[in-house]
Amino acid sequence: MGIDNLKSQMRKGMLEFCVLLLLKHGDAYASQIIGMMKEAHLIVVEGTLYPLLTRLKNDGLLSYRWEESPSGPPRKYYSLTPLGQIFLEQLRESWDEISLTINHLISNTETPQQ
Repeated sequence: MGIDNLKSQMRKGMLEFCVLLLLKHGDAYASQIIGMMKEAHLIVVEGTLYPLLTRLKNDGLLSYRWEESPSGPPRKYYSLTPLGQIFLEQLRESWDEISLTINHLISNTETPQQ
């Protein structure tokens, strides 16, 4: 497995967490989410995002509403549900644990052992 493939797998694993983090700060429609991800240097295409949003909605983590757009068709705005907020907190706790472990391992492998 090459590094690019591994990086891709890691990004896919984090995508759900990233979407929920973005929606924690306010409702957004798919193109906005893609734009915010791009600003964070995480490239996501619609073909990846839409199935994920549908799955999160079906799992009760997101809800949506339609709003008229001044420049085109109505937009579907996604928002976190109360269950989604709880799930996001659990993901954050898991991320903190994993991050602590990885940082510990990095620190211990970069320092010469005696």
